[in-house]
Amino acid sequence: MRMSAWIRQHIAALRALLVLTVITGIIYPAVVLGVAQLPGLKDKANGSLITKDGKLVGSSLIGQAFTDGKGNALVQYFQTRPSNSSPAADSTTGVSAIPDGYDPTNTSFGNMGPESVVDTLDANDPKKDKFSLLTTVCQRSQAVGQLEGVDGSRPYCTSGGVGAVLAVMGERDSHGLVTHPSQVVSVNEACSTDAKNPTTPFLDAYEGVKVECAKRGEDYSTGQIVPIRGDASADTPVPTDAVTASGSGLDPQISPEYAAIQVARVAKARNVSVDQIKAVVDAHKIGRALGFMGEPTVNVVELNYDLDTKYPVKA
Repeated sequence: MRMSAWIRQHIAALRALLVLTVITGIIYPAVVLGVAQLPGLKDKANGSLITKDGKLVGSSLIGQAFTDGKGNALVQYFQTRPSNSSPAADSTTGVSAIPDGYDPTNTSFGNMGPESVVDTLDANDPKKDKFSLLTTVCQRSQAVGQLEGVDGSRPYCTSGGVGAVLAVMGERDSHGLVTHPSQVVSVNEACSTDAKNPTTPFLDAYEGVKVECAKRGEDYSTGQIVPIRGDASADTPVPTDAVTASGSGLDPQISPEYAAIQVARVAKARNVSVDQIKAVVDAHKIGRALGFMGEPTVNVVELNYDLDTKYPVKA
């Protein structure tokens, strides 16, 4: 009798397992899939795919790098944000298969914070230098400024596009500050190996001490790190999203401000008026969610696709 009761209990449990498996593993997914394929939902459920001439060209949910594969912007397209989603460099060539980012199989973000201001200058090979967040932002801002014909200078950046940061050497007071420096080094400006073209630091002197360039491989961590504000305006025409990557590295949106500084370049490349390009940009602006959450954006993938349809570049 005990064995019979034990068997009945397990048979009941098995039946429950089978019923729940059918409901949650077959019926429920099938119903959800069926509902998702209804008109009005099908496009989004299938990934918001974009096709051209019957060929898949992308998704409005995933950003793309509109570059030549070497980091150079294609001038006829609006540019997206920088992306950290790049595969690791090939061990033999030293080059990533997707160097410009937006690899959907390798979504990632940077891990550098606001205190990342000092570059690591390799002792022998400048190509192995590791740039701080500050220098990365300075370089990107300068590059965007040159591309769009606007002022890319930013506070705490040198005119050469690196972080304006000093290492101040000397005895420290009770607060940990160096009040009477004995040596001052611009830690992100490497000394030139060309004697005919020596490196000139962004600042001549600090607290009466001449500022020196940084010697490659030298450790300046004992010095007090002092970022220098400089004269550049904080109200820069190059917006923040133009110089920083998104959390996923795959966001297709940019700010209306970033889109605005690209209009003239795209209009010239497509041989149309600025007003025509502005009208297309305005059509792709997305407001705040529910009217108050987040910030307005422009979907670059959809925008560029629309431009190719309305104002294709003539060969």
